[in-house]
Amino acid sequence: MPLNRRKFLKKSAVTGAGVAIAGAAAAPAAQAAEAEGPAHPVKRHSLTVMGTTDLHGHVFNWDYFKDAEYSDKAGNAMGLARISTLVEQVRKEKGRCNTLLLDAGDTIQGTPLTYYYAKVDPITAKGGPVHPMAQAMNAIGYDAAALGNHEFNYGIETLRKFEDQLDFPLLGANAVDAKTLKPAFPPYYVKKFHVPGAPPVKVAVLGLTNPGIAIWDKAYVQGKLRFEGLEEQAAKWVPKLKALGADVVVVSAHSGTSGTSSYGDQVPYVENAAVNVAKQVPGIDAILVGHAHLEIPELKVTNDRTGKTVVLSEPLCYAERLTLFDIELVFSKGRWTVESVSASLRDSKTVADDPKITKLLKDEHAKVVAYVNQVVGRATDTLTTVDARYKDAPIIDLITKVQEDVVKAALAGTAYAALPVVAQASPFSRTSEIPAGDVTIRDLSSLYVYDNTLVAKLMTGAQLRAYLEYSAEYFVQTAAGTAVDVEKLTNAGGRPDYNYDYVSGFAYDIDVAQAAGSRIKNLTYNGAALDDAQQFVLAVNNYRANGGGAFPYVASAKELWSESTEIRTRIAEWVTAKGVLDPKDFASVDWKLTRDGTPMF
Repeated sequence: MPLNRRKFLKKSAVTGAGVAIAGAAAAPAAQAAEAEGPAHPVKRHSLTVMGTTDLHGHVFNWDYFKDAEYSDKAGNAMGLARISTLVEQVRKEKGRCNTLLLDAGDTIQGTPLTYYYAKVDPITAKGGPVHPMAQAMNAIGYDAAALGNHEFNYGIETLRKFEDQLDFPLLGANAVDAKTLKPAFPPYYVKKFHVPGAPPVKVAVLGLTNPGIAIWDKAYVQGKLRFEGLEEQAAKWVPKLKALGADVVVVSAHSGTSGTSSYGDQVPYVENAAVNVAKQVPGIDAILVGHAHLEIPELKVTNDRTGKTVVLSEPLCYAERLTLFDIELVFSKGRWTVESVSASLRDSKTVADDPKITKLLKDEHAKVVAYVNQVVGRATDTLTTVDARYKDAPIIDLITKVQEDVVKAALAGTAYAALPVVAQASPFSRTSEIPAGDVTIRDLSSLYVYDNTLVAKLMTGAQLRAYLEYSAEYFVQTAAGTAVDVEKLTNAGGRPDYNYDYVSGFAYDIDVAQAAGSRIKNLTYNGAALDDAQQFVLAVNNYRANGGGAFPYVASAKELWSESTEIRTRIAEWVTAKGVLDPKDFASVDWKLTRDGTPMF
């Protein structure tokens, strides 16, 4: 049986280690065929490890924000219902008893479906529902999954309830109890594959999660959990797995391949460390990569100490791809040895939904569709994010206005009530639109796609000037007089849209003809040049407040107030209270792009 948390903790208290042994049925003869030699028959065996990652609550090929079938420019399809079809295909091809199914984390956050079962009809309520993601993954037959950072977004109670609802373990070798430093989740899982006429093949799966959880969800985990470096923890656990007799070691890592971190030096561990693990830790055969939302069919990395090849694969995200690690083993000198590993991807758009999953979750899906289509107000104008990343857009001003109002109300009657409140917001989506007419929860949710919460931080004018200067690094340096291609104007150095911030309350120009660090011009507050010594309250989302994006000063700034209600919910409340969504109540043009002082647009 898979090892759940309670069994793991009980076992580890006695033995100091925990391992789940799951037996697979006898393999077909074709999978363990003997090649007769003149003296020594050689026995071989083939296994396939399947993997998904960053599912983010996608059960069906459905876009709740658009209330329509999902589609993108690349023609992708998504959802666990498609993955179920692909998995069954592989099991028929390879033999069910020769396959293993893993996930690399970020499961219970990311869509209105996951929000609904965390907040509206929460799984934590007495007699509450079973999470749709648990239902789907149990039905498909996952063997194990690594913890993602977004697993912690709704707090530890929600995560533990989800964990209890699973038929398989959530792994996190580097997630440890803050006081005892003992594993807070099962570190690994082992499955035995029986081979006729030979010892079983033992496949060990080590789960590793992201160190950034310590800052991204600081409010939930501080003082309770610690998140160690992937490299150090893999170096600790892989030898233990080998000592337990593991013939194959697979790592499921919620960590990308780039070797970089979005949080600077705030955490002493690398965010995207999968390649580092492959290079530094001997004994690993394959790594299922997550977190970065990239499509990597196969990446071969040479281990620095052994010279052996480690095969990595990342199956994009949202259940759009399924990774296959095909592993060939040979039995000689009394033990199984990995002869080769190859990785490939299968595409969800090539198959239809599995009717089993459709039937299982049609009611839950219908509830969420009804929820997001509730009308909460009426818009006088169409608001869109189409050009919000390079023009001051009213739709982003709506976010900052809501945040300002919430923080002002929260600080009323405190020692900080007289300080001016400014707010940050990012153009998360390039396609969000609030149409003129009826406004629904769906419309507002598409504007703010993350489950961020609000924090108030005490900042100076000088610090906010530096904050804006850092934000302006998002733009590609563009000489005056050259043709402007808006598709090439942003995302300098690969910086994502969500790491570019507006800051309300100030007026300023961003001169993109200048080098990064010298772009903020004519910065004023209330019509006068900004006083660097003046104090402000910055209404900021918890991701940014805790260091996400590595914006200067904000993580270390004094926290005046915070809450657990999502900013998305606050926007819906604001619109509902107003009844009418009119740009004159929140919109203003505060910043513009220039080149050598001349406006670009």
